[in-house]
Amino acid sequence: MEKIWFMVILWLLPMGVTGQVQFSTENRLTGYAVIKGNIYFVFDEKLYGIHPSKVVVEGSFRNWDHDMADQTWWLTKTEKGLWVLNSKQAIPPQAQFKFRIDNGTWVDPPSNAPNRKGDNMVFAYTAVPEIFRTEIVSPDYIRIIHAGLSGQPNLDASAYRLTDAKGLEIRVKEVFYIRPGELQIYPEHPLDIRKLYYLTDKRHKIESIVRFDGWFRTRYTPKKLGAFYDRERQQTIFRIFAPRATSVELYLYKEPDNPVYQTLDLVPANSGVWETSVGKDLNGIYYDYTIHGPAEPGDHFYETNPVHITDPYGQVSVDTWGPCRVWTDVTTPRPLKTGRPTMEDVIAYEVHVQDFTRYLPVDEKKKGTFTGFIERGLRNAQGEKIGFDHLLDLGVNVIHLMPVQEFLHYPDKAWQEAFINDPYMIEQGINKENYQWGYRTSHAMAIESRYREKGTEWGAQNAQFRDLVEAFHDAGIAVIVDLVVNHTAERMDGRMDYFNFSVLDMQYYYRTNANLDFIGAYGTETKSEERPMVQRWIIDQCKNLTGQYGVDGFRIDLAGQTDQQTLRKLRQALGSDIIIYGEPWIASADPDYEDNPDYDWYKDDAPITFFQDESRNAFKGPPSNPVDKWKNRGYAGGNGDREAVKKALSAGFESDKTPVSGINYLDIHDNWALADRFALRDWDGRQGVDENRVKIAAVLLFTSPGPVVIHGGTEFLRSKGHAPLVELRKKFQDGYIDIHGKRDTYNLAIPNAFIWSNKGKIPGDDNDSIHCNYKNMYAYWRGLIHLRSSEKGKIFRISQKPSPDYYAWIEPQNPRLLGYIVNRKMLVVLNTDSVAGEFKSITLPAGHWKLIGNTDRIDYIDGIPNEPDSFLEGDQSYDMVLEPAEIKIWYGED
Repeated sequence: MEKIWFMVILWLLPMGVTGQVQFSTENRLTGYAVIKGNIYFVFDEKLYGIHPSKVVVEGSFRNWDHDMADQTWWLTKTEKGLWVLNSKQAIPPQAQFKFRIDNGTWVDPPSNAPNRKGDNMVFAYTAVPEIFRTEIVSPDYIRIIHAGLSGQPNLDASAYRLTDAKGLEIRVKEVFYIRPGELQIYPEHPLDIRKLYYLTDKRHKIESIVRFDGWFRTRYTPKKLGAFYDRERQQTIFRIFAPRATSVELYLYKEPDNPVYQTLDLVPANSGVWETSVGKDLNGIYYDYTIHGPAEPGDHFYETNPVHITDPYGQVSVDTWGPCRVWTDVTTPRPLKTGRPTMEDVIAYEVHVQDFTRYLPVDEKKKGTFTGFIERGLRNAQGEKIGFDHLLDLGVNVIHLMPVQEFLHYPDKAWQEAFINDPYMIEQGINKENYQWGYRTSHAMAIESRYREKGTEWGAQNAQFRDLVEAFHDAGIAVIVDLVVNHTAERMDGRMDYFNFSVLDMQYYYRTNANLDFIGAYGTETKSEERPMVQRWIIDQCKNLTGQYGVDGFRIDLAGQTDQQTLRKLRQALGSDIIIYGEPWIASADPDYEDNPDYDWYKDDAPITFFQDESRNAFKGPPSNPVDKWKNRGYAGGNGDREAVKKALSAGFESDKTPVSGINYLDIHDNWALADRFALRDWDGRQGVDENRVKIAAVLLFTSPGPVVIHGGTEFLRSKGHAPLVELRKKFQDGYIDIHGKRDTYNLAIPNAFIWSNKGKIPGDDNDSIHCNYKNMYAYWRGLIHLRSSEKGKIFRISQKPSPDYYAWIEPQNPRLLGYIVNRKMLVVLNTDSVAGEFKSITLPAGHWKLIGNTDRIDYIDGIPNEPDSFLEGDQSYDMVLEPAEIKIWYGED
């Protein structure tokens, strides 16, 4: 097996008089200590300002396994506020880790931790690595990459032993020094480049798998992949990339469940591509493949796993598990008449197709579909616009769709056999189908088949999605989709399913460990670096969505696991007007990736606009489960951290090179809903919400510069309170299904659904069962969105770093009070305290100032007359008292 050795410096720490280990300040900051060869993980409650009931360490050394029940990784509370684990497991230096508490909440490391890397910590971060890595470049030679090994490079051929996977030795003929850290090994006779070999350095007693990286870097073709009809040649062409395959067979079907009616052998083209053609138009025909190759460690070819696989470039997939279908491209929809919004103008609305349409009053066949999503003229019992018309009325200019590329659902029959009578699954609306948000893509070029209108044929979803995009374009709204390129559906929920990449060549498509096994917090990690055809796959799926379907941009899930250079190339390939933003966090489990600054990136060197979590935390608190209503809900909740919120409001964090470096937000799909975070009791927004504090959070968001994104339904207090805050693991087939409850509702249907009947309701409606003023809250968010979109809102829609006086701060002694004048045009004053607060001697710039917002409403056109302070004059000084959780906003004009 491949070995990477490290020199680790162990140090002794003083022992207490009772024999207990004493942990230094540095140990507590770094989260670990090494004492006499023992490894300790250390969590100090005082350092984090929280008091958990359970602490678990998770990291790359446990493959980021999310199992909170594995007691191997539990810390024990040894004294007041200190949790410790004496790990019996080997932890490799440079391994990244992070603590989780209670029901699974992630805890960010201290900001001053010397071993902090992004949102993780690094074990033995000062250790110097010893590296011995080998890779085959051609049948004639193997490259050795080495560092830190004792002695001079050994050029004696007898010092190395080369064997194949069966242990048969191949004599090493020559060894050459190429450059510092690199040698070349020449075998006595050419190697089979498709097969696995092992090379041993006898002097250092290190054995390494001879990886295929050297050869894989050269595998690339611009040829069109997939199945398509070539009108000029009058042939249907099938092409698939499988660089180490020895043969590829194609199977054709007239219906998904029919027997094969024709089998064809593909022939090698170039650079790992296999192809064949049929002299007629096979549009509508179903197809799949078998991929044949070596039966060796790390391989999943037919000889090891006799399965049929489907085309990763297939335009239509039959519910992931079935074959693909040859399909003609749809006609590209009409573009936006005024062009795509620039990044600083983006006001995005994140929404899930099924959640949005579940309770719409549409025909049953349209629920959960693209066609139901864009149905016009829908109203609820209060006469309020709902569905598509709701979005048009709200005023956002970008619809951000959660994943719409074909993703994994477990088959309904198997799911129902397991859960049809399960009380919990019934209660959560998931006993009949495997509801998913979609972060498990199986076929990136195909549109999700379960989103097609019921009763229409496989493939109809393509035109229906195209029509959705055109409907939004005609309404002046851009459409972006959520990409999941960092992992795939092939290894989810602790089970292995062979859809395409694993069989085509696991070692090409995925990052693997020293045992050629999968790595990654979500089952797999696609290897975008050093794999030109994986990089091309990422770019091709984006071009397919922009070119064929007219999509205007992308949100990239866990973008930090896709290398920096690939994202730069994607940005270049798509053009400057395409909207792109994504998540910078969750490190790769591959140390080679993490150690390479040209691959690994975070907010400081982000190649795309990133989710600005620091602003989120400042505005309304971190996404972890809140415990203390004053401390855990950000400035809007009254934590009094005025310095943090000032930075959030003015693009003032260190990572904010410009206002478009990050995109600001409050809640998003995998966070607590804002209504629940500000719930009056039991963290359940259905039972009443501290609505003024929600409005404060909204005002903070909408008066910050650059792009913003809101979580769909927040505008009328969408709650996930139906989901209990419990962790469950359900048995399913040969694996399990994890359910995280309200902490992460990715597979719970009812808690995520839009309750359209609430829109327009006020407290006391429905025989006093309504505890929230849904009508007022919607009007408030709508007012903020229209204000930001207006000519007046241009002061926030900026792309360049504002000058230090762009936000002029007004700071009373009480840190829970804040005022700010933006670009000498808008005055905002906020009281986040539970008692009245006074602002003294506020001096306004010259002009006539009109009250356009307060805690009750936003009206930037007519303003809010009949208030004592409806109109103020510039060049004058004003004192004012704000009630608890009160907001006031003025706009000044000459």
